[in-house]
Amino acid sequence: MKISFKEINTLANYISLLRVLLAIPIFILLDHINESYDYRLILGFICLVVVATDLLDGYFARKYNSVTEVGKIIDPFADKLCMGIIVVKLYLIGEIPGYFFWIVIFRDLIIFIGGIIVSKIINKVLPSNMLGKITAFFIGVFVLADILGVREFESIYYSLMYFCIMLCFASLIGYGIRGYETIKYYKNGTI
Repeated sequence: MKISFKEINTLANYISLLRVLLAIPIFILLDHINESYDYRLILGFICLVVVATDLLDGYFARKYNSVTEVGKIIDPFADKLCMGIIVVKLYLIGEIPGYFFWIVIFRDLIIFIGGIIVSKIINKVLPSNMLGKITAFFIGVFVLADILGVREFESIYYSLMYFCIMLCFASLIGYGIRGYETIKYYKNGTI
């Protein structure tokens, strides 16, 4: 895949790159999360900005007809980077259970590696699907709830966490089926 400046130079891609840069203050602030509730509020605000940029980049890409192959890479990379940093740090400081951490990490790794394999075979980057976006949204809601201290309300905390785990498995299966079918259609010449 040859990348031109025109592929990179879109408003949507710049918004996605902003999300990549937001990973830096998130990384730093997570080290101080237990020092003061103010850090939790600042982190919560930055997480909302991350969510807003995720919605805006897709909106502008569609509005200005500037969906690019580069954007299909930068957008999920920015999502995975921000979410990965948050989940890893929350796990390391004991804010989320290990099993939740490993399920989220392995899901993302499997989807990422599978996406690379499918892209190499069909010479095209597959965009995220709706179930994957829903899963990422609810993981984000859970992480934001954890950052804001919802863990004190155990029934809400664990219900949300188990719902996210269920979505992780469902979306992983969905991506697997989609990847398999895409390769099958590509080999049959119907893509």
